[in-house]
Amino acid sequence: MKVVIIDYGSGNLRSCAKAFERAASEQNIQADIIVSGDPKDVLTADRIVLPGVGAFADCRAGLDGVPGLVDAMNEAVIKNAKPFFGICVGMQLMADVGREFGESKGLGWISGEVVAIKPADKELKIPHMGWNDLRIKNSHPLLAGVAPGGHAYFVHSFQFVVSDEKNVMAEIDYGGPIAAVIAKDNMVGTQFHPEKSQELGLGIIANFLSWKP
Repeated sequence: MKVVIIDYGSGNLRSCAKAFERAASEQNIQADIIVSGDPKDVLTADRIVLPGVGAFADCRAGLDGVPGLVDAMNEAVIKNAKPFFGICVGMQLMADVGREFGESKGLGWISGEVVAIKPADKELKIPHMGWNDLRIKNSHPLLAGVAPGGHAYFVHSFQFVVSDEKNVMAEIDYGGPIAAVIAKDNMVGTQFHPEKSQELGLGIIANFLSWKP
């Protein structure tokens, strides 16, 4: 199984790759983990991972800066239904639009928008950084074995407000609900960093590697 972690100048690529390698090894999943920004690798991948760190606009510009990459992603994920995993801003990029430092067009794969977190409790700091408890809303294979209240590690100032609540698999409370895990068809995403979320994160990665949408 060829798993491509997309390199477009954003994301903790080394730690992400190491986490996927470890999860595959621990569950005896035969997987070749490749970090690449080559559209040809995306097209021939069995599974695709899009990490993302920083501002939505910068990440979108990074994708657009690699000739043919967005077209290859659309063909592999939307047309050919390859399993896709977006992490942090990589998840947010599936939205219709991001409203960070102006307005940037998203991939438009899952309807919704990315907006600033505005906690009802003014004492809560932005960015939301650290561990938070997951509240499971809908069952999904990605969350198999994850207990309600499981801790995941977050670092973000913006959130994905999904148009259809059925696409929200889990959320957290940070002065109001924030989507933590989203899914639609062959696509999943986590607002948190599974590669930094210890056993819970490794379990979610292993679930993705064995998932058959």
